[in-house]
Amino acid sequence: MHSTILIFMDGVGIGKKDNEYNPFFKYGFKTFFSVFGEIPNLENQKLSSNGSYIFPVDACMGIPDLPLSGTGQTSIFCGVNASKIIGKHFGPYPYSTLIPIIEKQNIFKEFKRKKLKVNFVNAYPKVFFDYINSGRRRLSVTTLSCLLSNVRLNKISDIHSKRALSAEINNNRLVERLKYKLPIISSETAGKRLIRIASNHHLTVFEIFHTDHLGHGRVADLLEPFTKTLDEFLYFLISNLTQNMTLLICSDHGNFEDLSTKMHTLNPALGLVAGKYSDIISKKIKSLDNIKPAIMEMYD
Repeated sequence: MHSTILIFMDGVGIGKKDNEYNPFFKYGFKTFFSVFGEIPNLENQKLSSNGSYIFPVDACMGIPDLPLSGTGQTSIFCGVNASKIIGKHFGPYPYSTLIPIIEKQNIFKEFKRKKLKVNFVNAYPKVFFDYINSGRRRLSVTTLSCLLSNVRLNKISDIHSKRALSAEINNNRLVERLKYKLPIISSETAGKRLIRIASNHHLTVFEIFHTDHLGHGRVADLLEPFTKTLDEFLYFLISNLTQNMTLLICSDHGNFEDLSTKMHTLNPALGLVAGKYSDIISKKIKSLDNIKPAIMEMYD
């Protein structure tokens, strides 16, 4: 079985060579140095090494102004130019007229139509389920897609059972902020878990949204430890993919790569692919709306 791991990292672009404001340069990033020999930047946006590729992804898609999450994520997960459809960038949640498109065309539903196994590996705390059970539905594109496609949303008990991951990878924020009694796991443990889960599914999606939160908030004491955790996690995944796995990392817009501003950026979004079919995929993805079709073609 061919398994695809799709990691959506919110708000990560390809930025300047900047040791002060670009965390990848400021803190160092083994994933880029060890795999590609260089950190991607605006002067060198395309990198490749041993079947792994980094490439820029157009997040503006013909619409001026700063790209936003609602339209960007709809474009990624539904394979449409959502900003062009509504005539503007919109976020953080999807615009109301995009919801029917999300319901019909999201990637989870497409895989299920093909009778393929999908998994959204993120786990959510009780407060999240209380929110959606209250009838309020201002949700990200990923969670909305799952709800509209009958894809199970994991609970904290699924982390205990090693069937899910927390968005911050190591459970740290769930323990410190929400006081859950969970182990703080290593990036390697999280990576092993994701690979194991993915090996039993055709598509496994993992969403990391703290990149965007830290890009907006620029919380100094959290930036370095999170960047290190993310780095170790991604490096382990790239280094331990099985022969029948494809790893695709994507984002919806720039932000994290330029901490000189609290706003999103006009930088290209980061694209990274490793494993099976990586060469083909790296050539097919030019903008956010190319991501879903590139994945689906692997299963035609």
